[in-house]
Amino acid sequence: MKIAIVGAGLAGLTAATDLAAGGHEVALFDKARGPGGRMSTRRIETLQGTAYFDHGTQYFTVRDPGFVDQVAAWEAAGVAARWPAAGENAWVGTPGMNAIIKALAAPLDVTWQCRIAALEQTGDGWRLTHDGGNVEADAVVVAVPAEQVADLMPAGAEAWGTLAKSTISAPCWTVMAAFDTPLARAGDVLRDAGPIGWAARNSAKPGRTGPESWVIQGSPAWSAAHLEDDADAVIAALLSAFARATGESLPEPLTAQAHRWRYALSGAAGKTALWDEMLKLGLCGDWLIGPRIESAWASGRALAAVIAER
Repeated sequence: MKIAIVGAGLAGLTAATDLAAGGHEVALFDKARGPGGRMSTRRIETLQGTAYFDHGTQYFTVRDPGFVDQVAAWEAAGVAARWPAAGENAWVGTPGMNAIIKALAAPLDVTWQCRIAALEQTGDGWRLTHDGGNVEADAVVVAVPAEQVADLMPAGAEAWGTLAKSTISAPCWTVMAAFDTPLARAGDVLRDAGPIGWAARNSAKPGRTGPESWVIQGSPAWSAAHLEDDADAVIAALLSAFARATGESLPEPLTAQAHRWRYALSGAAGKTALWDEMLKLGLCGDWLIGPRIESAWASGRALAAVIAER
């Protein structure tokens, strides 16, 4: 089949990889400017060179035997490495979290900066509408956050839209700050300190270069309460909380930016993947299983397996 996949995050790319290996013609469409999504890495120029920040997902863990093999392949390819500071079973992409997404996307047909606005059934397939025109396909896979699924669901898939609407993601404010000298605080990771859910010395992750760089993320509750705050106010609040938690007088940052993730931590719908053989329509994503990188991978792989079986 000619299969169009809406969303080129880990779930969509995993499904696409397996479907392409099975002989299907696969094309992916993503509204982002490039690979990453919640596994993005931000580059910011400073007076001490380029600072790098994994400002979304900080690390991932590995449990499923199939995912163990996948991560071993990523490690062998040089795009993943262990990060003991976050735990015995913690892994990161190298030299940035987005390296894994870049590697998966490279051999595939991905159109970036392309927002699919509508799905319409035709006599024998689908028409996907975007700002530049239309795309025709025999089947469609939707691999976007739950909050974006409902608006794309056509007639016959209303129940999936309802399921997505009821699976709520938690938001996260992230502050990215670089300094001209290393902070004296011992350790590279801080968890659950007042409004801070997580903070990490990003420059200490394997394969990183550049000046002293920290990612400071608000807790889900704090981020939700301050979701509509101005970015400058969020930067001030989280840097102040970080200074209090570490007992450190922070130097003036070389740079400090904030990013608001409205859909940071997915909910869990209690499914693995969804496929309607009559409609030739499928859903995959971490929101079906739970808020883990491995869940996105497992959902994409499961959907590809179901399509191959049917």
